[in-house]
Amino acid sequence: MTKRTKRLNSLLKEVISEVIRNDVRNPHVSEFTTVTEVDITKDLQHAKVYISVIGTEQERKNTIDALESAAGFISVNASKKVVMRLFPTLTFRLDTSVDKQMKIDSLLKKIHQEEESREKHE
Repeated sequence: MTKRTKRLNSLLKEVISEVIRNDVRNPHVSEFTTVTEVDITKDLQHAKVYISVIGTEQERKNTIDALESAAGFISVNASKKVVMRLFPTLTFRLDTSVDKQMKIDSLLKKIHQEEESREKHE
């Protein structure tokens, strides 16, 4: 990934986050929605926007669906804040890395507790 692509991804992440937070008025978008990463293609035509949502599986699905349907609106508003010849087409994906990290932390904690209880019983 080039330095320019990294900068663009970072800029788009900030701008798209701002638009979702301030301009999207859809009740299905959870207030606990975070843009975790943006991955723009080399040709700058498309960008995957990874979203983390704290909530139930249904709230996550509703949020992603609502953002997908608002993708055009989000693009138009974000393009006003970023100087690009063509603004990329946005697609939204659920970022599950936070869930995975929480699961790993939980497993590590269990292992640690088991080790401690074994040491006490020796």
